[in-house]
Amino acid sequence: MQKVLAIEAEKCTGCRICESWCSYLHEKELMPVRSRIHVIKWEEKGLDVPMTCQQCEIPVCLSVCPVKAVSKNPETGLVSVDDERCIGCRLCVVACPFGGCSIDPVTHKMFKCDLCGGNPECAQRCPREAIKFMPSTKVATMKMRSSATKISEILQKLSSPSPQKTS
Repeated sequence: MQKVLAIEAEKCTGCRICESWCSYLHEKELMPVRSRIHVIKWEEKGLDVPMTCQQCEIPVCLSVCPVKAVSKNPETGLVSVDDERCIGCRLCVVACPFGGCSIDPVTHKMFKCDLCGGNPECAQRCPREAIKFMPSTKVATMKMRSSATKISEILQKLSSPSPQKTS
């Protein structure tokens, strides 16, 4: 069964431990710009949102790569890049609707989440469990439950009598 990273932005505190561990694991240095996950601060909503490759079912990055450096493993669902083939053209970066592809500032080639070989460090290290590595079917169920809870809360507010104004 394919597993994916599930992000619950409302749990994220913006600590950026995920970025630090990712860069350390892959680059052996704490350099968040070389991390495969990035925490985006959404100030007006008061949210910090971890963003990474979504391991798309139909990866746009794969479709636009002119040298076929991007591939998808049909068994695991992992979308990966071959550093030797990548020419750093940035078409993948432009095409990705989630910002999951980045250009490494040192190698000048595309790099993205590789799910740490099946045991993502960001999910293991997140102190608030805002990042989880789970079967894709569980992610869908989790999101449906969350949406159902929100709809239920809205319906309860709409059905409860509003306080009467007194003059």
